[in-house]
Amino acid sequence: MLDIIPGKEERQYLEEKIKEFISNFKDLKDVKIFIGGSYAKNTWLSKNRDVDVFFKFDYKKFVSQDISVALKEILLNKYNKIETVHGSRDYYHLVIGDILFEIVPVLDIKKTSEAKNVMDVSPKHVEYIRKKLNSKMCDEVRKLKLFCKANNIYGAESYVRGFSGYVLEVLISHYKNINNLMKEASKWEDKIVIDPVKAYKKNQALILLNQSKISSLILIDPVQKDRNAAAALSHENFLKFVSLAKEYDGSERFFIKKEVDITTLKDYIIVKVEALKGKQDIVYSKLFSLFERVRNEMIFNDFTVLDFGWKYSDEIYFWFKSSNLEKTKKHYGPSLDMVDYVKDFKKKHKNTKTENGRVYAIVRREFSDPTLFMKYLMKQKWFKEKVKSAKLV
Repeated sequence: MLDIIPGKEERQYLEEKIKEFISNFKDLKDVKIFIGGSYAKNTWLSKNRDVDVFFKFDYKKFVSQDISVALKEILLNKYNKIETVHGSRDYYHLVIGDILFEIVPVLDIKKTSEAKNVMDVSPKHVEYIRKKLNSKMCDEVRKLKLFCKANNIYGAESYVRGFSGYVLEVLISHYKNINNLMKEASKWEDKIVIDPVKAYKKNQALILLNQSKISSLILIDPVQKDRNAAAALSHENFLKFVSLAKEYDGSERFFIKKEVDITTLKDYIIVKVEALKGKQDIVYSKLFSLFERVRNEMIFNDFTVLDFGWKYSDEIYFWFKSSNLEKTKKHYGPSLDMVDYVKDFKKKHKNTKTENGRVYAIVRREFSDPTLFMKYLMKQKWFKEKVKSAKLV
């Protein structure tokens, strides 16, 4: 298996760089610095150079203020180049050498009910995981992260809709190791509820949780019982994880990323896309929504999409497998008891017939070839405005 456990030198290097960064803010008042993310929880993968830093603002003093603006002023007093990342609350990226500091403003809350934003609870997640995971379990989280990365189901971003790092950490804290998790996951059914701290009685969570947050996997957040930590997980990725769990035997093949070779996709419609410039999360989210719309347009126009996928590494591709339709189709009109509407329908269409109490006509399809239909979609304004360029390959 790939080397995923950071060595002594790597740990010392990051620790020194983080100390250097923190030392620049010794004069802060009413703001505490808290190191978070996978680094603080000791679940980060070797060679990962992302460090989350929370600036915790005094609750009473800043609860009604814009702490994103306050944090930006603090950072600009020390650094010239910071990048704003827009989210539920703006936060910042700062690159120092080969390290990306993700700097997040949060309110220094004592209990989760005080949170004004989901970000405010993040330090509580760190504290919980640090208490629950020993060093061996931390390495199990690393294995699980690698497993999910290899199978393209890692990350809660909208263009992935997979497992977040926190979800994987909670799962290992609950099941202790990846083998136990896979054994149980192989038996998961849709809307499985996992409640590590037993916050609810049996099936109670399905009733009491916000229905918009119900997903195929319902993982009760141990530090915030009204939150489904796995709400971002898609049904498709849930099924993929369960399927992989059924096959899992611990062998290396489950941890090696399987890149799709475009040249092996025979009889597929393949679109090569050049993305617009911008922040990766935003760009990929737009591309994923475009990919979803194209698939839905095909289905809406009667094309059966037998297989589909997209790749967004060095080059970006969409692919769909479909087949030609008959050149004509039945176009159904009103039911026979709607006499006036039936008359109008018969005036517009020749050789009408009836079936199951409705009138219909045989009409010619505008598109019967899926490739020609794809070319048509690529010319639409909603397609072109989300890409720099696109072409069939």
